[in-house]
Amino acid sequence: MLLATWNVNSLNARLSRVERWLQNFQPDVLCLQETKLSDDAFPALTFEALGYQSFHNGEGRWNGVAILSRVGLDDPMAGFVDTEEPDPDARLAWATCGGVRVASCYVPNGRSLDHDHYQYKLSWLDRLHRTLDATCEPSDDLVVCGDFNIAPTDIDVHDPARFVASTHVSQPERDRLSALEKWGLIDVFRQHHPEDGLFSWWDYRGGAFHKREGMRIDLLLVSKSMAAATTATLIDRNERKGPKDDPASDHAPVLMITEA
Repeated sequence: MLLATWNVNSLNARLSRVERWLQNFQPDVLCLQETKLSDDAFPALTFEALGYQSFHNGEGRWNGVAILSRVGLDDPMAGFVDTEEPDPDARLAWATCGGVRVASCYVPNGRSLDHDHYQYKLSWLDRLHRTLDATCEPSDDLVVCGDFNIAPTDIDVHDPARFVASTHVSQPERDRLSALEKWGLIDVFRQHHPEDGLFSWWDYRGGAFHKREGMRIDLLLVSKSMAAATTATLIDRNERKGPKDDPASDHAPVLMITEA
């Protein structure tokens, strides 16, 4: 299986890129984040013509997540399973694809450590953990992937000193990520690439991409069985490039390949 995750930062703006990328890479499963579309505006027929079933959880101008699959798409679910009020944002989609339970996640940014959105981010991650407890087992074939808006360690940030006392690197966020790993998930990209300087997001401003000033915040968290089956992982930096008339997302796709 070839599975990928990609924050496209508006599917309307990036649809031709996504179509071309699907044709070139032919992934079995592609998880999208930040589609910025409502469900009725999602181009399901476009993806169906390329051989993909799809499930989308969207609200319109903001957020939005999707799962595309050419190996089956069963038991789709949006959001969390708990006793709290439904998430006001469309940030989580689930489906079973080729026997693998897949989650496409767009974790809240947090904005700043003193902002209400930061507390929302922490509670969102807690709800994700509870939903895993309620619906999955660590022994399942499971991939929880997407834009986590968390750099797991300092080597996932180009200059940690520039991010002191800011979101994406704060200890409470990293603690939530560690809790998911203690539950049974493995950062499979890092398992294959222990070196630093590998990023999935670069600011549009200041030539950050060309200066290699980025962060690794798009993660593939997988169960032990999926980690054992994974033979390769990579970040497609080429998809972060492009002319102004075919603008790139500020995120690059992150891929994992598993053996049959």
